[in-house]
Amino acid sequence: MNAPENPQPTTMVDVQGSADTRRIAINKVGIKAIRHPVKVLDKSGGVQHTIAVFNMYVSLPHNFKGTHMSRFVEILNSHEREISVENFPAMLHDMVQRLEAESGHIEMSFPYFINKTAPVSGVQSLMDYDVTLIGEIGREGIESTIRVAVPVTSLCPCSKEISERGAHNQRSHVTVTVRINDHLWIEELVQFVEGQASCELYGLLKRPDEKYVTERAYDNPKFVEDMVRDVAARLNAERRIDAYMVESENFESIHNHSAYALIEKDKQAAAS
Repeated sequence: MNAPENPQPTTMVDVQGSADTRRIAINKVGIKAIRHPVKVLDKSGGVQHTIAVFNMYVSLPHNFKGTHMSRFVEILNSHEREISVENFPAMLHDMVQRLEAESGHIEMSFPYFINKTAPVSGVQSLMDYDVTLIGEIGREGIESTIRVAVPVTSLCPCSKEISERGAHNQRSHVTVTVRINDHLWIEELVQFVEGQASCELYGLLKRPDEKYVTERAYDNPKFVEDMVRDVAARLNAERRIDAYMVESENFESIHNHSAYALIEKDKQAAAS
């Protein structure tokens, strides 16, 4: 029998693993926007099954041409089918070890649902919040960050003061990003924000509830500046939070633009 004309090589060339001569290191290289099932333990003791979008990066030394992209996917699939928040640190260790990197970064974004009770009727409904868990690993260990976007109601103090009847209000998105030193429930972070708003939002309201939230907002007006300052004051009092960034975007009901404010603070640096 004749030998094949073009025999396949027994080993394939590893272009990504070859040397690079430009001597320029890369801070982050990896994959973005890959979806994978996750499970999240909530404060009530239940487990939420959801789909998260992952961004996974490692540092790349100057002498390596590329990283092995397929290994990121292998790491996601090497853990249990549904990744949990609890094994998030193990994923970081696994990633830098398997990719021979000095540092790594994983972002896990997912919708999170909280069962809320209407203030008067007591009817229950689910509210969804956008949550991102961020883990970074380096020589100094793991740093954990939580980001939550909380929709709330804000009512304009100026409008209330100058108007004979009513005041304009709007839905606002308050985004809180916190670096933590101990366990912090997502529900707790949401409550830190909702407690400072003109009024919190609900998935379902009956007429007595609608009356309550309308009057509650009217009695508790907040500028966008008030919102971020009041949330920041609450975060300043929380020992489990080492650093934070608070952003508020008010989707103005009488303007074709948003109002925006931001406060950022490293509590550890301020204390030193």
